[in-house]
Amino acid sequence: MRTRRGLQLAVLAGMLGLTLSTPAGAEARDISRDTLAPNDGWASAGGGTTGGSTADDAHVFTVRNRSELVRALDGGSATPKIIRIAGTVDANTTDDGDRLDCDDYAADGYSLKKYLAAYDPRTWGSAKPSGPQEEARQASAARQAERVELAVGSNTTIVGLGDRAVLKGASLQLRDADNVIVRNLELRDAYDCFPVWQPNNGGLGDWKTAYDNIWLRGATHVWVDHVTLSDKGHLDEDEPTYFARNYLRHDGLLDITNGSDLVTVSWSRFADHDKAMLIGNGDTATGDRGKLRVTLHHNEFEGVVQRAPRVRFGQVHVYNNRYVVPEDVHDYRYSLGVSTESAVYAENNAFTAPGHIEVADLVKSWNGTALHATGSLFNGYPVDLLTIYNAYNSGSERDLTADVGWTPTLHGEIDSARTADREVARSAGAGRIR
Repeated sequence: MRTRRGLQLAVLAGMLGLTLSTPAGAEARDISRDTLAPNDGWASAGGGTTGGSTADDAHVFTVRNRSELVRALDGGSATPKIIRIAGTVDANTTDDGDRLDCDDYAADGYSLKKYLAAYDPRTWGSAKPSGPQEEARQASAARQAERVELAVGSNTTIVGLGDRAVLKGASLQLRDADNVIVRNLELRDAYDCFPVWQPNNGGLGDWKTAYDNIWLRGATHVWVDHVTLSDKGHLDEDEPTYFARNYLRHDGLLDITNGSDLVTVSWSRFADHDKAMLIGNGDTATGDRGKLRVTLHHNEFEGVVQRAPRVRFGQVHVYNNRYVVPEDVHDYRYSLGVSTESAVYAENNAFTAPGHIEVADLVKSWNGTALHATGSLFNGYPVDLLTIYNAYNSGSERDLTADVGWTPTLHGEIDSARTADREVARSAGAGRIR
């Protein structure tokens, strides 16, 4: 990991206009046995997060294709293991490495044309889809899931080798896993070939997709660092519209649900996506109380429409992050989502947005009651995010208080939003560990 001295040198070099790089002929530092530093967010609590750092030599793998990755993951076993990804690994491939597309997964006579004809709301109505085409869609989806859903077990470290390691089309599933590290890896295009139509979702109906790039369900002690997550290859905004709704192909980039706890996400990049990060999956999931403790620091959210993050129940520390809303972003909605019993403590985050985006647009509340937000920067100017939000939304949403009931203690030095904006732009994402 980057040491405090390393960070200080990087900042000093930036001030002097210098670039720190590995000398010619020198080998890049091996990060595969790194562990999370003390006090680096919630994942450092309760014994910390060490991943597969204790793995013996027999359980250190370098993988170059899906088959090798599956063997290394060992069905999600808890055996300490280190998995190094070299080059591009594509999940949508056969065991022999042949590329698979959506037609290859289609089963039992499924076709999108037939599916759309069968469940057109004008003739089908508002009932949940059922019958031959929905059954065929489910069978087809199951075939794709066998390929792209990859179980990650406890005591595992997954790292990318070099500056260009990519995991394409996969959904890493951390289900009831403890002590996992994912670093220095680009995860792109977890593309669902078979979205399901939900007629009553949101009142107008909507398409629901299956795969997150990384999905934590009941996972604990997880450190995600210097990863890049995006829809690169198949942007949802380029997909057609069916039943007057965008035919979405991607779910979340990184979702943290079902009682997951003690998670740190640092120096990562979330880009070109609709729903980036959901923390807590339901308003009635009261078993999540006391869990969903997450730290997000020094991350970049660029071209993200919403959920950066959206939080239920959890104590979530959001500090020194960089938010960029491009001029041509598709249907921007909000960045910070405050939902049932959430306790978001936001400090020194920088937001850049085009002229039609207001400060009050950065926050959205559903049954939320509180948000701590200090040190915010909007287009280079200090703003009181909470006061402005309450002033603009008092007629339609309840005012949020600043008292979220806790104060973060597990963190390093917190930079100004201006400094963080600059440093995150330079250093967040895969291939940028120094």
